[in-house]
Amino acid sequence: MDTLISPFRALYELGGPVLILLLLVSIFTLTIILLKSWQFRTARVNKGGQIRQAVASWDRGKHDRALSEIQTSKHFLAPVVALGMQERGGDGLTKRLESEAEQKLLPMESGFRILDMVAQLAPLLGLLGTVIGMIEAFQALQDAGSQVVPAALAGGFWVSLLTTAAGLTVAMPTSVALSWFESQMDEARALADYAFSVIGRPVAEPVETEGLSQNVA
Repeated sequence: MDTLISPFRALYELGGPVLILLLLVSIFTLTIILLKSWQFRTARVNKGGQIRQAVASWDRGKHDRALSEIQTSKHFLAPVVALGMQERGGDGLTKRLESEAEQKLLPMESGFRILDMVAQLAPLLGLLGTVIGMIEAFQALQDAGSQVVPAALAGGFWVSLLTTAAGLTVAMPTSVALSWFESQMDEARALADYAFSVIGRPVAEPVETEGLSQNVA
């Protein structure tokens, strides 16, 4: 037990409770980023080429081919696009497909608010730790009176600035990861809009006419 606690005790002595809090936040944030990365990989979020190919086939009038192509796609929006192709257009289809797609997109965006909050609050937590450390350093300076050791004072300052560095270290990768996740969602929404605009148009059924024979006298 002491082996597990001793690193946290050392961090506490170095940067105070704020540094421990930033460490816990970083572990929690890394867990979310890894889970979201696995979720995006499983859902094939950035693998929309097969959907674009199927929609292009549909736009050229090759409906059966487009439907077979979309049914082999592993993209998380493929079932919604396949539903639109099976419906063959109609009133209100685009609205329905947009609602279905939104239900697929919402779980993919879960956790974004947490990552955004961490990216904004981590530097502030670091700054809070720095302010607390500076207050303690100046209190020690006041207590020392004229017997101030510059080396000890400088040591107190760099230790207090450590929490700011830690806060920025947590915030910057979190912000980068969040920006990447959001860009993937923007591409998925653009892909859905493109697909629905094409397959949402009513499909004209072929009309069969019987030939009329005429007797020529």
